Amino acid sequence: MYTTDTDKKIAEAIKERMCKLGKTLSTAESCTSGRIAATLTSVDGASEYVQGGLVAYQDDVKSRFLGVPPSLIKEYDVVSEPVVKAMVAGACKMFDTDFAIASTGYAGSGSNGISSGTIWIGWGGGKDIHAKCLNENLGREANTAHAAECAVREFLDYINSRM
Repeated sequence: MYTTDTDKKIAEAIKERMCKLGKTLSTAESCTSGRIAATLTSVDGASEYVQGGLVAYQDDVKSRFLGVPPSLIKEYDVVSEPVVKAMVAGACKMFDTDFAIASTGYAGSGSNGISSGTIWIGWGGGKDIHAKCLNENLGREANTAHAAECAVREFLDYINSRM
């Protein structure tokens, strides 16, 4: 997994802002397989605010560790806005953080009528959780890289606009 210069600049900006605010962050990732956490921790000093991350690839792991209700997965599909928002909330609770960033999607083959490249990213904390759907099939590796970069960029915009 390679972290680009752009990713590192975003990670550095997030670190500076989070440390200034005295806030904490965690991740809950499915299709990005830890790439968001790797981006955040690619800069010195990330341990000052990053508490941890979970790669929750299987549905039952999302439910057991992040508290995503199986009924939510069944009703909306695991690749959906309600699920990624529940993952954000679950990561905040699991790691006792102010904020979290999450991802769920089909980076490779699609499923259940949802096409490959459909990835939901989520970010926020408390009752202020946001989500965005990405729909570009760039190939598995490019899909995950793109989703991770979009997720950290959205989170940076979020913390800059709200605090």
